[in-house]
Amino acid sequence: MYMQDSTCGWLQGTSGIGLAVTPLRMEQMNLSSILANFTPDTLTTHSWGRLKAALSLHKKKTGMCLQTLFFFLFVFLLFIHSEYTLTHSLISFVTILVLFFVFYGPLLSMVQISYDEDISDAEKVYQECQQSGPLSFSDCIPPARMKHCNKIGEGTFGEVFSTINESNETVALKIIPVEGSQQVNGEHQKTFGEILHEIIISKELSSLNTKEFNKTDSFIGLNNLHCVRGRYPEALLKAWDKFDRQKGSENDRPDFFDDEQLFLILEFEFGGSDLENMNGKLSSMVQAKSVLHQVTAALAVAEQALCFEHRDLHWGNILVKNIKHKHNEFILNGTVHSIETRGVHVNIIDYSLSRLEIDGLTVSCDISNDEELFMGQGDYQFEIYRLMKKENNNCWSNYNPHSNVLWLHYLADKLLSIKYKSKAQSNQQRTLKIALKSFQSEILNYPSATEALMNCKLFK
Repeated sequence: MYMQDSTCGWLQGTSGIGLAVTPLRMEQMNLSSILANFTPDTLTTHSWGRLKAALSLHKKKTGMCLQTLFFFLFVFLLFIHSEYTLTHSLISFVTILVLFFVFYGPLLSMVQISYDEDISDAEKVYQECQQSGPLSFSDCIPPARMKHCNKIGEGTFGEVFSTINESNETVALKIIPVEGSQQVNGEHQKTFGEILHEIIISKELSSLNTKEFNKTDSFIGLNNLHCVRGRYPEALLKAWDKFDRQKGSENDRPDFFDDEQLFLILEFEFGGSDLENMNGKLSSMVQAKSVLHQVTAALAVAEQALCFEHRDLHWGNILVKNIKHKHNEFILNGTVHSIETRGVHVNIIDYSLSRLEIDGLTVSCDISNDEELFMGQGDYQFEIYRLMKKENNNCWSNYNPHSNVLWLHYLADKLLSIKYKSKAQSNQQRTLKIALKSFQSEILNYPSATEALMNCKLFK
């Protein structure tokens, strides 16, 4: 599946370059303590900077006119009651006015950034979407694109469709109902606060493709995101019905939403088919080795760049597509490396349970009370959840990169169990199978994907 069941995400804070980000909660400076010792004689660059900083912490909804008037009145009274003559005071006051507009003027526009410790989660989501409010489905997916929609996957919290973009390229649309009172597929809808977790992590991992020191293109590219309001479009319902007839859906038919229902739509690049559905379609273990190498490298880069843990890297969250280029480059801590693709490219998806850090601030999902997640049976995937919980003592904000290693062990297990087009009896297949088993036996000894990438014999 393209999407995976998840529990709620929670946001501790974030900051990032080039992205609309959730503002940080900052302790307000004590303005009175700054002004108590402030006189014309103490107007240095440092004290002026402190005053600007104190004033710039006013919230978004504070009247800027009143704030400015207060500033001018304070400065004028300060000089009037000083030891200077009235003429000297007026001259000094005019000087302050000039300094105000030179130094403080540009901060007026910045107040809208350092403001917003009190804005709602909805406003934060709209900021991430670069919207002032919800759009209609037709604004987000015009009729020319809507008619090309096909359902390609599903999860507890929503549906995934493919369509074409303005450049006639195939893209994937992940559509998630949010903030509604109706349950969806037996679960409560995500809140804006919870969906921020996935938005921010998707943006950060997608942007790793543009970095210079730690770079990878093996996390699915996020093209766009929108918040829309309204009933599920008829074209999408028809695509849903077709998927249900052909493959069978475990989800509720999304025809029960009303006109006020909100949805988040994330537009991703089309990443291919998930590894679960590639069973019997990979040519040989040569391709399996490349898949394992690419996933390990992607995790290593994200560990180094963002202290990243995926925490849900089952084979439904690893997409594989056929490509023509023979090598795929990544950069790890400034060093360029190359992987033989063997005709396949990996895209990692679904960060519902993921954890990362941005400038020392943690974005993670607290699943400590999700008892059902840790009670699953029937697949090694569910054992991985329990192992993660055991290793991190059920504290999900802390960084434990060995969780990535656990998922690499799981992935090796799957690659050893699936079928391939080529016969396993060939010498090359037998040799690679032995190498994969050796990887499986040694991988758990490494503390992180980074260490595994640099030291495992399979990648030498």
